[in-house]
Amino acid sequence: MSLTDVFLILITGFIGGMVNTMAAGGSLLILPVLIFLGLPSAVANGTNRVAIVVQSITATANFYRKGYFDKKLAFLLSVPAVIGSVVGANLAISISDQLFNQILAVMMVITVIFIVWKPEKRIASKGNGDYSLVRKGLGIITFFFVGIYGGFIQAGAGFFIIAGLTAIFGISLVKSNSMKVFVVGIYILVSLFVFMVHGQINWYLGFSLAVGNALGGWVGSHIAIHKGDKWIRVFLMITVFFMAGKLLGIFDFHLNIKGE
Repeated sequence: MSLTDVFLILITGFIGGMVNTMAAGGSLLILPVLIFLGLPSAVANGTNRVAIVVQSITATANFYRKGYFDKKLAFLLSVPAVIGSVVGANLAISISDQLFNQILAVMMVITVIFIVWKPEKRIASKGNGDYSLVRKGLGIITFFFVGIYGGFIQAGAGFFIIAGLTAIFGISLVKSNSMKVFVVGIYILVSLFVFMVHGQINWYLGFSLAVGNALGGWVGSHIAIHKGDKWIRVFLMITVFFMAGKLLGIFDFHLNIKGE
């Protein structure tokens, strides 16, 4: 692997980290770029999770220190999410690259619509939430399917998690986000193990992505304060539609991680 390859991965991680901090959805960029660089879809999928785990640990610790973290609900929802993630990860490994890329492209377009529409803000509550048995049961069922999606693709899962938490439990966006990063961190760690067992992780690239993510997150946090997130959402929307077109064969360009 050349220094150019490493630089491309660092830049990809940097942009993904910046997008995650300012608008979320960094994996919508990182995962297809890894595929375009020549990695098999399963390897790209597994490698992307290394950076997500590192990012989730840092974010969870930060929310916990600030007192936003609802431990009981987060642990409750993590159980079905973990079970679902094992199902999703095994499914992702078992299908062909072509089919995975087609599914990824469709989900990228759906998710970027969520980014622009911001449904989580339309249904968010400032109350303490409703934690009745019925709502907890609905949450368990919902997060089983969230886990399947997260184990299968993960890209954009955060939007569905936040929307689900605010709609089901009526909690604030801050609390929803704090539980999101914890639940994602848990099920991504378990799904990472599934990809590792099947040899579908490039650890060197994964840690390079993590470094880029950290730097991008730091820069993004400063830009967001002064510029807001509107422009990054426009950038993400345009880029995601272009990448989805590439995955579906509408556009044609080639990159290769081996520098060939």
